[in-house]
Amino acid sequence: MSLIDCQELISKVNSALPACGMTRVIAIDGPAGSGKTTLSYALESNLDNFIVQTIHMDALYQGWDDALTPTLTRTLENQILKPISLGKRAEYRLFDWFEMKPGSTVSFEPPEFLILEGVGSAQAITRKYANFLLWIDVASELGLQRVLDRDGAEIEAQMRKWQLLETDFFERDRTRECAAQRIDGNLY
Repeated sequence: MSLIDCQELISKVNSALPACGMTRVIAIDGPAGSGKTTLSYALESNLDNFIVQTIHMDALYQGWDDALTPTLTRTLENQILKPISLGKRAEYRLFDWFEMKPGSTVSFEPPEFLILEGVGSAQAITRKYANFLLWIDVASELGLQRVLDRDGAEIEAQMRKWQLLETDFFERDRTRECAAQRIDGNLY
């Protein structure tokens, strides 16, 4: 079940001029466990007639301690958004969460649609390149339980620290307030 009418959103975004070179950018942000990944998959499947690239923020974080830091901001701008806005190839390194170090390199030409999904995807630096910013709300304990169900109960202590980190980041960045559309992720 999708949290939003994907065709309606795609129509809105597609009717606007691309904001990042020839690419239309959709950023989906909100707390962990809110449904961002689920929505990104739904959007991607509704864009099957277009060239789409989806980037999940977990792939860009450099572990738990270097996730919502200037490192993420620099990676988003210098390795992804700025090159795409100039019609150039984007390239970044995936973070390997099993080895806890940078892994393989992802490289791609500017797509027609770029979906950025995850905590920190709609941060201030993204906004000047994005066509549409989505925010998904979720109650803290519900989001936590969804993450633990998905990733395992052994990360509960780390996730509780993460929730404090993301809350602080969102408040400083004003991410929720800058979203074009807010969605209630508690409902799915």
